[in-house]
Amino acid sequence: MASYEIEIILNRQLADCLSIPVFITDTKGNLIFYNEPTNKILGTSFEESGEMKVEEWSTMFKPHDGNGNPVPPEELPLVKTLNEQLPYHKTFWIESLKGNSEKISLTSYPIIGQTGKFLGAVAIFWESKDL
Repeated sequence: MASYEIEIILNRQLADCLSIPVFITDTKGNLIFYNEPTNKILGTSFEESGEMKVEEWSTMFKPHDGNGNPVPPEELPLVKTLNEQLPYHKTFWIESLKGNSEKISLTSYPIIGQTGKFLGAVAIFWESKDL
């Protein structure tokens, strides 16, 4: 693992304790960590895949609305957080690696260091029953 700021390390430790999927990205959107509950969705563990460039992990899923219309990247919470450094939430559908459509709710928030520097973002998501 590359050397990261303490705020990234603490978010990673928190993610390890949660029972819901968590992504942690750097400021460019590269996936620098995901926890064990995410394994089911990605089909691999972080120990096996390691860090992933945004171009790799962002094409694994196809976000869409309830009618099958694609959700543009700029409307996704994690992309908004990366662009605006603010928290966002949205419920939408994704096509999983297995080809199944699943409703998810996703909340993202920026990781801001003690010096006020933007360090990355976190996305927490879960299966949604209320779309």
